[in-house]
Amino acid sequence: MDFTLDDEEQAIHDLAEQILADHSEHERLKQLAAADDHVDREAWAALAAAGVVGAAIPEEHGGLGLGYLATAMAIQVAASHGSPVPLLSTSVMGAMPIGAFGTAAQRTAWLPAIADGSLLTATALYEAGTTPATPLTTARSNGAGYVLDGDKPMVDGGLQAGLLLVPARLDDGSVGVFLVPCPTEGITCRRVEVTTGRPQAHLTMSEVEVGADALLGEGSADGAEIVHWIARRAIVAMCMQMAGAARSAIHLAAAYTKERQQFDRSIASFQTVSNRAGDSYIDTEAITLTAWQAAWRLDQGLPADDQIHMAAYWAAEGGFRVVHAATHVHGGVGVDRDYPLHRHFLLARQIELTLGNGEEHLERLGRSIAAS
Repeated sequence: MDFTLDDEEQAIHDLAEQILADHSEHERLKQLAAADDHVDREAWAALAAAGVVGAAIPEEHGGLGLGYLATAMAIQVAASHGSPVPLLSTSVMGAMPIGAFGTAAQRTAWLPAIADGSLLTATALYEAGTTPATPLTTARSNGAGYVLDGDKPMVDGGLQAGLLLVPARLDDGSVGVFLVPCPTEGITCRRVEVTTGRPQAHLTMSEVEVGADALLGEGSADGAEIVHWIARRAIVAMCMQMAGAARSAIHLAAAYTKERQQFDRSIASFQTVSNRAGDSYIDTEAITLTAWQAAWRLDQGLPADDQIHMAAYWAAEGGFRVVHAATHVHGGVGVDRDYPLHRHFLLARQIELTLGNGEEHLERLGRSIAAS
């Protein structure tokens, strides 16, 4: 793998860094949280104007026509600043599947609005008691289109989304992914509080009528494969978020321990503190490199399942260690909600819980190695 970004990917990274450094300062984020505003619309508009939001959208639909890796880099930067911008839910889980599987009419209808920042999306993958590719939500044909019924209890970005991507089981038992404008009659949306403090949505669909053209690809692609395609990219994007959060956590810890004095010297010089810092650095490098490897392979269209499990393992296990070590060496300051470390801690915990136990990913990786 070549770890050197090309000029366009580096430009997206640098633009995201410049914009979010200006918009996502600690005091600004505190104001947004106090106002119960969980999308920074000013930062989002600036990212859209710079082309970051639509980096992977084809040029004919208002984007830059770049690959997955460029957006993944922007996601890492956003996480490093703790910035509430919906790059994961909109750019990865919304725009990318529409661009990859949508019909010409679907791409024309939705992608330009995503690229210019005016449309946010959310993808309702999770359902209790099943897997995303085998949804319990149903889509029965009514002749002119489909009628959706189901319950999606945890939808990231669902409270703000103007378009939902909804996997559902068709009459013949196969799976389709539907593009559902929101609000639409029959959809109720309830706020759900989560670890990060950025609420998700509990969506209930009852007799929701959509046209035949709402089926992503209009039947030209296997819906279960579309769901798998989205989930793989979402997992890697969360690993990139963890890389950003972990790196910022250790930077905060390094700065604090250099300044904090005990026994007339900085606590960074204490062996226990320096050992924990060294271990955190190694964990952060492992999180970053495995996430980059998985993102690069997806971007290049290469087999990536093993690399995704490796990245998810390091994000879940290593991320847990890094943010806990950073909190520990800060002492009481580490648990102060008026200090920026808490954002990275909460994001890391949310990602860890979403990715699942690291041992599960090791088990899947082991089965793959044994079968090869």
